[in-house]
Amino acid sequence: MQKYFDINKEGFSVRCKIYYHKDLHDLKDIVVATYGFGGNKDNKGIEKFAMRITSKYKHYGVICFDWPAHGQDARNKLVIDECMTYLRLVNTYIEEEMGITSLYHYASSFGAYVLLRMLHEEGSCYKKIALRCPAIKMYDSLTQDIDESEWSKLAKGKDVIRGYDRKIKLDQAFFDDLKSHDISQYDYLEYADDILMIHGTKDTMVPIAVTRAFSENNVIELLEVENADHPFSNPKYMDEAIDAIIHFFSPTSH
Repeated sequence: MQKYFDINKEGFSVRCKIYYHKDLHDLKDIVVATYGFGGNKDNKGIEKFAMRITSKYKHYGVICFDWPAHGQDARNKLVIDECMTYLRLVNTYIEEEMGITSLYHYASSFGAYVLLRMLHEEGSCYKKIALRCPAIKMYDSLTQDIDESEWSKLAKGKDVIRGYDRKIKLDQAFFDDLKSHDISQYDYLEYADDILMIHGTKDTMVPIAVTRAFSENNVIELLEVENADHPFSNPKYMDEAIDAIIHFFSPTSH
């Protein structure tokens, strides 16, 4: 089952989607699922994960939402602070409106960057966290294809446009913000036992070497999926990742 809903608070409207087995009132555990840059709440990878985990653990639900300037969100410029605000509003809604305090988080790529940054600044409200192909060096990932003319535009106070189905405006302040918050330099040792990292060895967008170093520095378990690319486009590799996450999130694993 699935249902769309909005969280209207603090002047924001967060467009959400929840997956569940049969009855919303039966839910006791919620996985917040976030995706990569340019995606949306109807992400197929998250849908596949949600269908699998809600059929295996009937009291689990999965909530996904549109980041600012993504999907059906009303904003057209991306600001990391607003991304963290959206995530905070979703967490608060689950705890206060749904009355559920057992939270998990499954994030990939850009979503993992936002989560790790929020973890560093505010701490964790999650029992377990799974990060697939995390964009730990988000600044490097988003600037690798910016050319001289675009840097010149940014310096003049203009926006550059990125995205897939929907075009997203990025300004110099956005890149400055990313550059000044290099999460690879932060310490996550206190959360290490509750985090699982998953990365494909053929990821050309986010080098696995960065995830290896990050995992080693923070003593975090890393599952390397042989030959998987950044989006885990081969269903076999995606299934391997989903199986590992569902096992990690199981009610008996903690």
